[in-house]
Amino acid sequence: MSENTNTSQLSWPFREAERIAERLKQKGKTEALFETGYGPSGLPHIGTFGEVARTSWVRKAFTELTGLKSRLLAFSDDMDGLRKVPDNVPNKEMLREFLGKPLTRIPDPFGKFESFGAHNNNMLQDFLRAFGFEFEFASASDYYASGRFDAALLHVLKHHDEIVQIILPTLGAERKATYSPILPIHPRTGIVMQVPIDKVDAEHGTVLWTDPESGIRFETSVLGGNAKLQWKADWAMRWYALDVDYEMSGKDLIDSVKLSSTICRALGKEPPLNLTYELFLDDKGQKISKSKGNGLSIEQWLTYAPKESLAQFMYHAPQRAKKLFFDVIPRSTDDYINYVAALPTAEKPHDNPAWHIHGGVLPNHAGSPISFTMLLNLASVSNADSAEMLWGFIRAYMPEINAESFPFLAELVHYAVAYNRDFVAPKRQYRAPSAAERAALEDLRDRLASGKEAEYPGDTQAERLQNLVYAVGKEQDFKPLKAWFDCLYQVLLGTQEGPRFGGFIALYGVERTIALIEMCLARQEAAA
Repeated sequence: MSENTNTSQLSWPFREAERIAERLKQKGKTEALFETGYGPSGLPHIGTFGEVARTSWVRKAFTELTGLKSRLLAFSDDMDGLRKVPDNVPNKEMLREFLGKPLTRIPDPFGKFESFGAHNNNMLQDFLRAFGFEFEFASASDYYASGRFDAALLHVLKHHDEIVQIILPTLGAERKATYSPILPIHPRTGIVMQVPIDKVDAEHGTVLWTDPESGIRFETSVLGGNAKLQWKADWAMRWYALDVDYEMSGKDLIDSVKLSSTICRALGKEPPLNLTYELFLDDKGQKISKSKGNGLSIEQWLTYAPKESLAQFMYHAPQRAKKLFFDVIPRSTDDYINYVAALPTAEKPHDNPAWHIHGGVLPNHAGSPISFTMLLNLASVSNADSAEMLWGFIRAYMPEINAESFPFLAELVHYAVAYNRDFVAPKRQYRAPSAAERAALEDLRDRLASGKEAEYPGDTQAERLQNLVYAVGKEQDFKPLKAWFDCLYQVLLGTQEGPRFGGFIALYGVERTIALIEMCLARQEAAA
């Protein structure tokens, strides 16, 4: 462990790292193997990002904690048979001719790679590299065909009946009658067969089975890519063969983890340590489903906020169910900004998500002097339809700030315009102030007009303005004081929440804020 690291870290990646360190100590290993899985029948998605990101953070914590070497294997189950034609690919009719065949033995419907599996594998690798993840890619097809799994497959044959007895209690009556962990590849059709195994020859590494359509019996070697394992047995075999130390999985795979772990122990090794993460919910609290389309894609998130904000969302409480929809984006973005600002002076930097997101070293571009929520409110009240409009306000308030010196802020400005256009502006609803609120707004307007913010303590104009706003709320007897800020947001901004209002006034401009108050009061008078 490095000299500057506190051994009592409480962040969840370090807690996981401590578990892994203890496992290696007990096993006498000096290098840890982390694994993530990928089903290449579809393109990488937000769940793929979350699993690799979280595993990478645990791996970094492990390195920091122990100084030992480690590897992250991004394993693609590309030898699976194609079960159905995806909706988001071209040449669907062509793909239908290859149903049941391994993904790496099916032509690429996009016409770019040697197979459909290779296409999606390349998409996965490009996807992971775009986010800066360090990983080694592994293909099930390559591992099976090259013989890397041969010894483990022979071992599986020796334990065939034991594995069957582990799985059978979890199956329905019809599947029980045909189940075997061995899925031979049909020597004539190339289809991954789910058929009863008539005989297992562990010594010669073969299985005897009957084609249900032709009635022809085949003896197939399980070696060299001529067969694969049913996925729970395959997962266990992989853990056994590669001696995997750590792998995360979603809550929907809890039972599968238990079964694969039992199989791994039957083969003679302890399964890897596992972290079960919760699944994402939509804005109504329903589980996100790709088929329902009620989720939020990576492409959608990155249309409205930077990748660091997505990492922040993934970092927080992975074992707690979280809603994943557009409204969470501003909060995640501002959480990230706040953690970046706090990291340089943090007493326990490893407890700060920004430390994990950036691998312990903040890049020069990280952070922003203005919150994303502030930019959104500024874009909203000014009806900004371009980044340059927002920069006009920023330069007026902070002339020393520019896009070159604060590139992350420059990104946020563009995102704020897009997010406001698509989500804030359409939902903006102003309410009428009560008589007490109208009097308070008039009081605030008058104090701003008289320049009275100078009378309030604070090193910056934003602080003085914030104290002025507080004073108005207190003197106007708002109880609780939050009701005063609710008034400011709902009456003036048309939103339920908002930024520190003093900072908003400073950025938007005192004169413009006075005009905004007068406009809102006049609008309500006209409506009355």
